[in-house]
Amino acid sequence: MDDRRHRPVAKLFPIMGVVLVAFLVIGCAMPVLPLHVHDGLELGPVWVGLIAGSQFAAALISRPWAGHFSDRRGAKRAVMLGLLVAAASGLVYWLSLGVASEPVLSGWVLLAGRLLLGGAESFIITGAVSWGFGLVPARDTGRVIAWVGAAMFAAFAAGAPIGAALFAAFGFGAIAAATGLAPLATWLLVLPVRAVAPAAHERRPGFTTVLGAVWVPGLGSALSTVGFGAITAFVTLLFAERGWSHGWLPYTTFAGVFIAARLAVGHLPDRIGGARVALGCLLVEAAGQALLWLAPRQELALLGAALSGLGYSLVYPGFGVAAVLRVPAASRGLAMGAYTAFLDLALGAGGPALGLLASGAGLETVFLAGALGCLAAVPIALQLGALRPRASTRLTPSCEAP
Repeated sequence: MDDRRHRPVAKLFPIMGVVLVAFLVIGCAMPVLPLHVHDGLELGPVWVGLIAGSQFAAALISRPWAGHFSDRRGAKRAVMLGLLVAAASGLVYWLSLGVASEPVLSGWVLLAGRLLLGGAESFIITGAVSWGFGLVPARDTGRVIAWVGAAMFAAFAAGAPIGAALFAAFGFGAIAAATGLAPLATWLLVLPVRAVAPAAHERRPGFTTVLGAVWVPGLGSALSTVGFGAITAFVTLLFAERGWSHGWLPYTTFAGVFIAARLAVGHLPDRIGGARVALGCLLVEAAGQALLWLAPRQELALLGAALSGLGYSLVYPGFGVAAVLRVPAASRGLAMGAYTAFLDLALGAGGPALGLLASGAGLETVFLAGALGCLAAVPIALQLGALRPRASTRLTPSCEAP
């Protein structure tokens, strides 16, 4: 076993642990928040969508701020600030229970808590990735994105059943308590981890300049995310419509293959090129989505979910490496914030669009849309692979804006 290959991974373990624990609180609320709003507060579907989607909106809006803070003040500080804000969101959740006798007021308070949590999520993940960049050599950029992202995804997958169990046993108050206490415990775990000093003060490109540099790989990532959104929102409904058993199994299959692939081959974007890896993974994901669209049997649908997880696993880090290569080292946090904003947009806008498609043309057609999204991203991967930007083509201080 090559120790040089695995030494950077060992440095990432503390960062991955922080992300895992911090994002468990987000995963815990995913399956129970609609139940609490709709059944507990007796508010309508519009309120459910507003409160659930507000976290996404806050995360999207705060990405540039999180990137600037991480680059200028330090990645560790960004993570620690995010954890404190996440703990504050748990307190706001708790306050919403205190006014539950006034459902609309409780809904507005809960909405405020979700906004805080969305901003916290943005600081935590942007800071964690930037922190990882500073702990390992530049040649391991893709591995940082892949492994930190795997920890986040594992937290979402594990948090859902934990949240469902807590809610069933103790109600939404247990979710509020976990949301407030888990980030504080994680904050204490962060303290002894070595910080990485921010780059020396220099004029850095503004957000619009960085956005202009990363929008092409960001668009490729967004197109590939249509398939991910189709699986998370509609694969369980597809199984139910077809009368297939274990509707949770395709999502679990997708998540399991996704995480395993990132842990096993997360180094490939660094070794053979991010655009090349993204290209191959787009074709695999497209095949998986097409199989879900056409599958006449449950077994083939599960194979489609597995192929989708395998393909999607390295599209994001593959395009992410291409994005980071286009900015100076001092602005990598901001670059990741801008790049991830495309993922936020795809998930936020794609969900309603896929819902309209499903209602008009059938559930299976959302997976056709996922396959077409992947194929639409193929020319982008080919273009990025052909460009292969050198240091001279990246943003330099001479073109930076205040």
